[in-house]
Amino acid sequence: LIDQGRIEEAVKELDCCLSTCTAGKDEIYYLKGNAYRKQGDWQQALNCYQSAFDLNPESPALQARNAIKDILDFYHKDMYNQ
Repeated sequence: LIDQGRIEEAVKELDCCLSTCTAGKDEIYYLKGNAYRKQGDWQQALNCYQSAFDLNPESPALQARNAIKDILDFYHKDMYNQ
């Protein structure tokens, strides 16, 4: 769904999975973070990646979270240097 651009539908499905699944929640949060990232909702993406990392420090969410932080830091520095 995420790759098809059906972000809102994907987020709803992932929320449903979070409420019913007991295992693999870190992966669900990671996917949810990816959905929000594709939507441009950086804060929600960061929150989901952090939740995934909290559940599993080996999650790829840490790299995704750090990449977003680097992008936002670069963007904000550019704003101040105009």
